[in-house]
Amino acid sequence: MPVQILYFAWVRELVGVGMERIDLPGEIATIAELIGWLAARSEGHAAAMADPARLRAAIDQRFVSLDAPVAGAREIALFPPVTGG
Repeated sequence: MPVQILYFAWVRELVGVGMERIDLPGEIATIAELIGWLAARSEGHAAAMADPARLRAAIDQRFVSLDAPVAGAREIALFPPVTGG
């Protein structure tokens, strides 16, 4: 089942698109594994995913850690840490 991957802020700029629909390989179990797999898709993906510690994630609009399981996810968002003022 395809998963919608959303990219925000500089992650979107580096990847070059705001959204992709992807059939994840069965071996992808966590957000961290997804980030590693996405890094191999293009130079832009590699640049955006180069330092996973700089990324935050949400599954189905709920913030999750990078070790969160992706099984059953319909939407995964990747973005830089949120700051405000």
